[in-house]
Amino acid sequence: MPNHASCEKRLRQDKKRAARNHYVRNTIKSLARKMRSDMPIEEKEKLLHEIYAQLDKAAKRHVIHKRTASRRKSRLALHFNKLKAEQTQS
Repeated sequence: MPNHASCEKRLRQDKKRAARNHYVRNTIKSLARKMRSDMPIEEKEKLLHEIYAQLDKAAKRHVIHKRTASRRKSRLALHFNKLKAEQTQS
């Protein structure tokens, strides 16, 4: 255990931040899973904007790296555009 008050405070802060970061990461993952599930394309489009906002916010707060957020947004957009193209062809 730490012997200094500042170290004890740092441990408390780290626990809070870790819990918050864990929640944000799980939220992003669950939204991405929801995006890949079976739902109408209109709902997926709304969900895509929500995921973009969550990823941007997480990157801004340094929960995830900005390039990681960009890569995930790109892959979700590719997935969405592929589904949209398939729907228009059939």
